[in-house]
Amino acid sequence: MKRVILIPAVCAMLIAAGAAHAQTDALPGPKPVPPPPAGAEELDHVVAAIGTNVILQSDVYQEMRFSVLEPLQVLPGENTPDRALRRLIDRTLILEQMKQQQLPVTVPEAQVTKAVDELRRQIPACRQYHCETGQGWENFLRAHGLTPEMVQQRWSQRMAILHFIDLRFRAGIRVSSEQIAQYYRKTLLPALAKEHEPAPPLDDVSSRIQEVLLQQQVSGLFQDWLSSLRDQGNIRIVDPAYSADLDAQSQEGSQ
Repeated sequence: MKRVILIPAVCAMLIAAGAAHAQTDALPGPKPVPPPPAGAEELDHVVAAIGTNVILQSDVYQEMRFSVLEPLQVLPGENTPDRALRRLIDRTLILEQMKQQQLPVTVPEAQVTKAVDELRRQIPACRQYHCETGQGWENFLRAHGLTPEMVQQRWSQRMAILHFIDLRFRAGIRVSSEQIAQYYRKTLLPALAKEHEPAPPLDDVSSRIQEVLLQQQVSGLFQDWLSSLRDQGNIRIVDPAYSADLDAQSQEGSQ
């Protein structure tokens, strides 16, 4: 059986489209899953199966650790195993569709390197590690159980999926400045206040909020498409500790 290739959430894909134009230094990061202690042995097991692909418990934990790269999409308190599993399942289904349509599932290395370099300057938690240097970036990733190679591979697939979603779902969608301000007041500020985190100025995050709202506007079409993929994808949740209601999870995640 094939192990699932780990990639990020589709919501995160959409948000990242504007990341290069947004200033996010004031944003807090999600609370990541710490890497296992050195020398510790993890007892792994299958938590879900998608056709001939399987998702392991270790895949879910790794997906949760990747949330440190998504300081706006994975908000404080939302980095849960159920949501990580839902992201992995959806990503696997989307990759299979891209392969069936003979679309590339990666992008050229030069583009990925440029995007990762921008990412290193945008993650607030990176500042204390001095991620602008190669050693600082490696230290930051090591502290969260990641490696530069893992991030490079993840971002390559991430960018390819973003392009696919842009072409299929976002054409003609527009977001007003009033909608951006409302999301800032009613969604982002309460989430940050709940965690006693400082709020960034609206101007600093408006571009990324716009991406969030773009995702929400296409979520109906997107969720219908994903539901159809799930129905055809022979998905089985093996571990009873995880929710079997994937559609409910996706609807919750798009709120």
